[in-house]
Amino acid sequence: MKVAEVMTADVDCCTPENSCTEAAVKMKDLDVGVIPICENEKLLGIITDRDIVVKGLANNLSGESSISKLMTNDVVSGTKEMSVEEAANIMSQHQIRRLPIVENDKLVGIVSLGDLAVSHQSDEKSGKTLENISVPAEPNK
Repeated sequence: MKVAEVMTADVDCCTPENSCTEAAVKMKDLDVGVIPICENEKLLGIITDRDIVVKGLANNLSGESSISKLMTNDVVSGTKEMSVEEAANIMSQHQIRRLPIVENDKLVGIVSLGDLAVSHQSDEKSGKTLENISVPAEPNK
């Protein structure tokens, strides 16, 4: 099964100039925990709810600060033509729960661990991927 069959297409994005509050409100409205950061459909980065809280709020960054200060720039991505197993392997290897799907440098979708879990052919692989992604980290003290 190809990623194109299980991914979410027509993904809403923010720009690097959007504020943390704007990104958080968009996440709330869409009921998602991640927003891709794009300019002219080109994927520049990604921001998660955790980035906003841990990198931003916990460090006294204002909600009006631009998300460019918090976003991850070196984004791991996949393609529509890769198999769900390949996507799961990439997600497991990089310990990520969501994989942006890019074609010709443009964001065309996103596949989540949940998307992989509901694809009938990858139940076992999704379980293993979740296990690898969820390896507990030691707390920073």
